[in-house]
Amino acid sequence: MSTAPESLETLITAPLLANDVARGVARLFLRAELTPLPEVPLGNGRRADIMAIDAKGCITIVEIKVSRADLLGDAKWPFYLDYCDRFFWAVPGGFDLTPFDSEAFRPDCCGLIVADRYDAAILREPQHRPLAGARRKAETLRFARRAARRLWGDLDPYPESWV
Repeated sequence: MSTAPESLETLITAPLLANDVARGVARLFLRAELTPLPEVPLGNGRRADIMAIDAKGCITIVEIKVSRADLLGDAKWPFYLDYCDRFFWAVPGGFDLTPFDSEAFRPDCCGLIVADRYDAAILREPQHRPLAGARRKAETLRFARRAARRLWGDLDPYPESWV
């Protein structure tokens, strides 16, 4: 007797993790010609769950939330707004979306994405708030350098040999 159906059922009914949501968002972004990078440290010491850049240099940051407690306890997210042209919240399907309509989560400027491990959909587009030129240059260079370093890390997993 095969256990595959039980394993498949477990996979289908398991709660989504932040990595699952990130994968769905990345697939959506790649189809839209945005290049995503996960876990990006910002110049202010914060870390964006996803940062993406499009062909025109527009920088998008996505903050992923998979629990209501994490969402309501997050006081750091406004510090991301100075590092992007567009900001999205991303949550798994079934997440209660009512908090995102409250002023505390800035529906006037923040977009909203619902994702699973395979895809995502934009429910609300964010306001485009252009970055200052100097900040855009700094963040674009930081993004490129981080992406290149990660690629090199995949090719040479011994960072002590980089020095």
